[in-house]
Amino acid sequence: MDFIQIVKDVLLTEANELEKAAQRVSFDIEKAIDLIMNSKGKLIITGVGKSGLVGTKIAATLASTGTSSFFLHPTEAMHGDLGMVGKEDIVLGISYSGESDELVQILPHLKRLNIPLIAMARNPESTLAKYADIFININVEKEGCPLDAAPMSSTTLTMAMGDALAVCLMKKRDFKKEDFASFHPGGSLGKKLFVKVDDLLRKENLPVVSRETKLKDAILIMSEGRLGSVIIEDANKKVIALLSDGDLRRALMNGNFSMDCKVEDIATKNPKILKNKELLASDALQIIEGYKIQLLIVTDENDKLVGVLHIHDLIEAGIK
Repeated sequence: MDFIQIVKDVLLTEANELEKAAQRVSFDIEKAIDLIMNSKGKLIITGVGKSGLVGTKIAATLASTGTSSFFLHPTEAMHGDLGMVGKEDIVLGISYSGESDELVQILPHLKRLNIPLIAMARNPESTLAKYADIFININVEKEGCPLDAAPMSSTTLTMAMGDALAVCLMKKRDFKKEDFASFHPGGSLGKKLFVKVDDLLRKENLPVVSRETKLKDAILIMSEGRLGSVIIEDANKKVIALLSDGDLRRALMNGNFSMDCKVEDIATKNPKILKNKELLASDALQIIEGYKIQLLIVTDENDKLVGVLHIHDLIEAGIK
């Protein structure tokens, strides 16, 4: 049995259904977007079975991208949770057949409450579609299932349609990554979009010496600082150079090397400096990796030291 070919066939079958769906997108999706944008309430997703599972994901995607949304199981709605639906809310009902009993049961009550209804189904003549104000077609010709029974292509299309709806609403709202960050303060995504350099800066007990310091004294301070580097300042406390362990190794290979030389003599002049502590830590990581350095010095606009950002700090914070 050729499992690799089976995998390819399933992926191609579902991809083909997505492509066909893209060719028949109608203005109904624009109507849905306008309805949602003009609403002062929430977008409530409902459905059962596989459609309900997909609906849960769609609700989560919408909520995380600026559209207030949650999932409501139709059975729970029939036993009290219908009270969660406000008069300014909109309901998006998902049922591939459009005839799921549990979902169909709540439709008259949504109509009684004058709740706008968007339907995702395959059949425009289904009960769900007929109750709906807006119908979005999620019909597929072939499921990925070899028996053409288990919902595969259809659930993939439904989820993709939910993603497309979310993206349209993001564009309409001019939703930016800063907005996204405010909804994702935790986890790797949130950290990359929310944590700033200033949040991770080392500011205390930094290894700093003057340009007149002898190398042997600078090495002692380097060891105590545990950063593998020493920051060098001039008489005005401006950062002018950086002595790294790499600089020290190169100096040791020099025949004229002396432990009594001034630290500035073998240090790296004009090291990479960041003058914006409000920069996202993820952007600072790009600078560190781009210049292939371990340590990024952060100063104010007058080159006065504010702190240092080590690549290990970024790793520990989950930025890298």
